[in-house]
Amino acid sequence: MNAGRTLPADPGLLTRWWRSLALYRQRGVVAMLFLGFSSGLPFLLVLSTLSVWLRQAGVERSTIGMLTWVGFAYSFEFVFSPVVDRLKLPVLHRLLGRRRSWMLLAQIGIALGLARLAAADPAAGVEPIALAAVFVACCSATQDVAMNAWRIESAPLEMQGAMVAAYQVGYRVAMFADTAGVLAVAAGFGWHVSYGAMAAMMAVGILSTLAVKEPDAPVTRAEEQREARVVEWLERRAHWPNALRKAGEWFIGAMICPLTDFFERFGAPFALPCLAFIGLYQVSEFTMGSMASPFYIDHHYTLDQIAVVVKVYGFPPLLAGVFLGGLLVARIGLARTLAAGLSLSILSNLSYALLATTHTPTLIGLGTANAIDNLALSVEGVALIAFMSGLTSPKYTATQYALFASLYTLPGKLLEGTSGFVVQRIGYLHFFLYTASLSIPGVLLLAWLWRRIPQEGMSSAAALASGSAEPIDAGPG
Repeated sequence: MNAGRTLPADPGLLTRWWRSLALYRQRGVVAMLFLGFSSGLPFLLVLSTLSVWLRQAGVERSTIGMLTWVGFAYSFEFVFSPVVDRLKLPVLHRLLGRRRSWMLLAQIGIALGLARLAAADPAAGVEPIALAAVFVACCSATQDVAMNAWRIESAPLEMQGAMVAAYQVGYRVAMFADTAGVLAVAAGFGWHVSYGAMAAMMAVGILSTLAVKEPDAPVTRAEEQREARVVEWLERRAHWPNALRKAGEWFIGAMICPLTDFFERFGAPFALPCLAFIGLYQVSEFTMGSMASPFYIDHHYTLDQIAVVVKVYGFPPLLAGVFLGGLLVARIGLARTLAAGLSLSILSNLSYALLATTHTPTLIGLGTANAIDNLALSVEGVALIAFMSGLTSPKYTATQYALFASLYTLPGKLLEGTSGFVVQRIGYLHFFLYTASLSIPGVLLLAWLWRRIPQEGMSSAAALASGSAEPIDAGPG
């Protein structure tokens, strides 16, 4: 053996990681990038960006505050997701299929709603603007429901990490366009032109929807039997009025069956901890998030420093975390990626706690804490979406995913509303230590779920859907 020579790197290891990176070249993943852009485009246009326009036009702050309630459309996706799951649109369903028909209808609605906003004049009254914003928000939430169902049904579990990563990259780019892009165009050409340009950019989503394929969503024998039991139950109520029987059949099939399906497939001893884990996984980030900007101001950072470090330099770690999350799901498995997200979240909160102990604000400290936080947000987001996607059933994809998505925000949003009172009482240092500790329940639940979540590559949907207690072999190291 020649001691002076360096051993070559393991070609097998390099090949495996390269194959994982190759996931991002798949046609479905590339399509998800553009569909994610379409999903993110309308979000801020009816919320914070619209608020800037209205305030500049002299609209009262109280009115602007009430208009932010249009965002509730996103919180109640589960209410109308059964319609997306079950209702076949005339003509469009025959031409495009169940998922793409709803995506296209929603995208056309968003474009028309944004065009209506572009033609509106705040000085003439906010009522038309409010109605158009509500319409855009409802169409946007419908697009999200249909698009998430398309994503889950179009790719196997081992591809979901890359699909989610591409979706989030497109979404983040769209949100950057919603803020910096819209404000730049509005400054030069006016708000009507900027919103008109955003309406035209919905063509990205429309063309992508027309270009992708409708996924195959086979119905299992167990699901067919479950639907048959619903019909049989209703037939025993033949004495009911026909309209009432039809309404009951739809309600049971659309709302009750998705819930019973989830608990029947996994069993309550596994399903309940899963739901608790979804609700608690990102509670730390939600609770801390609303106090980050006040902390910057109270710690004597200037607006220019915040804009450059947080908004500009913070964007690359956000995108890097998205790609890293998708790569980790494919390479090391879902369970380990979920654990990595929790670890980064704890580290993020502790970095802010450390920053709170400094008396002189430093840009390096601000940039480091913000970069870790953005990395944690992205990795956690990719891992959680992949986890929720693996829990859905093909027949109830839209309804079940919408329920999970609504659940994951609820505890965090409730605690987020109290974060200001906590800061006033204990200060920023102990507040960030407190938010770091909020990840502990998620860590404990993940430890309990660990052996039931695929460890290596997520190569089989059955590994998660079966609730098997045997982990997939992770191999050496």
